[in-house]
Amino acid sequence: MLVDGMYQGYYVLNTFRLKPAEESPLQNQVTQSSALSAPLKRTRAAASSVRTNKASNHELQASLRKLETVVANMTEFVILLGGCKQMHKSPYDTYIYIDNFMFSRVVEKQELINALLQDNSPVGVPAVVPVIGAYRAGKKSLVGYVCNDNMVRSHFSSGLHLKSSNFLNVSRETFIPVRTLVVVEFISDVDDGEWVKFYSDASSQMGAGSKVIIVSRFQETARFGTVKPIILRSLSDAEFSYLFKVLAFGGTDPENHPQLESIAMELAMTLNGLLLVGNMLADMLRKNQDVQFWFHILKRLRKSIEHNFSRFGEHPKQLLERDHPLNMTMLVPPPSATLCVMPSHDETRLLPKVKLADIVQGSTTILPNEEFQIITKFVTNCIAEERPCTSSDNKRHKSACNSTS
Repeated sequence: MLVDGMYQGYYVLNTFRLKPAEESPLQNQVTQSSALSAPLKRTRAAASSVRTNKASNHELQASLRKLETVVANMTEFVILLGGCKQMHKSPYDTYIYIDNFMFSRVVEKQELINALLQDNSPVGVPAVVPVIGAYRAGKKSLVGYVCNDNMVRSHFSSGLHLKSSNFLNVSRETFIPVRTLVVVEFISDVDDGEWVKFYSDASSQMGAGSKVIIVSRFQETARFGTVKPIILRSLSDAEFSYLFKVLAFGGTDPENHPQLESIAMELAMTLNGLLLVGNMLADMLRKNQDVQFWFHILKRLRKSIEHNFSRFGEHPKQLLERDHPLNMTMLVPPPSATLCVMPSHDETRLLPKVKLADIVQGSTTILPNEEFQIITKFVTNCIAEERPCTSSDNKRHKSACNSTS
């Protein structure tokens, strides 16, 4: 609750004190003559500004009241925490060391660790823990983080990682009679009979205390669980905004660069939680902290989002969640062929690899003529072609998609 309150507090405070990116003096130098010719626009803008300030004030007061409520009994709370395991002191520091720590997901991580360490299942019946979440919500990252926890590693003698494409081909001899942790990834729903056969084979061979984790986007697969599923929601606007700003500024203090901070906040709002692109853009911005460059990236991102809304009627985040291709042509410097991005699932195909940052910055002048993989923190299939992206493209390439994180 404290961490959520902190994210929300930062978000509301930044909304209250930062001007929209368009109002930056470097980007909007309005001449005196043009200003005098549009008094009505100025009047409307002033009225809009008053309404916005009132709304921001209301949100600011509501956020402050929430924080005051949370900390009202802080003395008793600190005493209670005296017997608890310590957490990392600062979310900011946590994500500076991005390879070793995980942003947010504190509650979900502890729930999963507790489920794996509990030995309350009947003998010969491994507990099944479903981890369910939307596209790129961090399911595999969460499971990977928990599996690397020292307590979890020492608790299990063996580990097995299976994909839904090959878990049915696993023989009984694959499982050994020791305490085993099995992770199964599902990219689609699974037939009940197939699951019963797999679970029966695993249960008869593995040692007491073994556990199975199901990783899936599909709520239906939660029916295979023997314990309450762990649901991963998308990051809230406040969390994503905080994370994006930390990644974009790195060790630079945002308060010393209000124009960049304003652009960063609008970029985060425009991305709408799209981690796939947000990670890449933040890395680019961190390496070139120039106002003109950041605003240029913001304008191109707006055009790309607007293009997808006009073509498909949805934000790219929703398109990816539905396995629909999205068009990223507007994000790439012209001239370029239509760049179509497709959600990826199949890891068996070897395709040419191109860094997304190189495409956006124009470092890669010639793209492969056929399907290729773009690399950020993830790997996603792309195709550059002279015709528009359509749903049929997704069907044509769906079996060829590749995804890792």
